[in-house]
Amino acid sequence: MNNFKLGLAILSVIGGVVAFYFLKDSATVVRLLGLLTGLIISIVVALSTNQGKQFYAFSKDSIEEAKKVVWPNKKETFQTAGAVFAFVSVMAMFLWLVDAGLMILVKYALDQEG
Repeated sequence: MNNFKLGLAILSVIGGVVAFYFLKDSATVVRLLGLLTGLIISIVVALSTNQGKQFYAFSKDSIEEAKKVVWPNKKETFQTAGAVFAFVSVMAMFLWLVDAGLMILVKYALDQEG
């Protein structure tokens, strides 16, 4: 029965998309209502399956876990951003110096051989 319901949900989505394109001469509101009707029917049908119920429970648990996250305050955010900016600046300067040094070595080596 679950597979039948999932198939029905997929057909509802397809039906909504087909309605959207089939009603191309109608007003945009009518087209969107056809699409949204298909999507809503598919969501309702999908949530009545075991997989849909498990997905809904997983989503609720995920939201609860996201609420437990401790976000940094403004001061910590600026300090971290400053440290990242400083590291990137130092690394860019280092890589530029290495690149310039290697370019000088290559030019020197090519002038000696040529």
